[in-house]
Amino acid sequence: MSTRRRSTCPVAPCGASGRLAARRGEIGTRWRRLTANRQALLALAHLRCGDTYAQFATGFGIGVATVYRYIREAVDVLAALAPTLAEAMDMPGPRRS
Repeated sequence: MSTRRRSTCPVAPCGASGRLAARRGEIGTRWRRLTANRQALLALAHLRCGDTYAQFATGFGIGVATVYRYIREAVDVLAALAPTLAEAMDMPGPRRS
């Protein structure tokens, strides 16, 4: 029985873990230290807090190289979903009153 607590952080969006799971299947590996949900949480914590990779490695119980790889993969997924510069320029701006 695992003694790790499950995260209840409301920061992780539902779709991010599914996209990370799809990416995991895309790169052809099934061996992961963290679930897709925990990988998404790691990436979001990095983007929000900006702690060092060593701090994340200690907190999540994985190696520094694994932290780097998971964050890099998550950023690649987010970049693939982001609009291009031309699409962003065509979007209507916020309405001001």
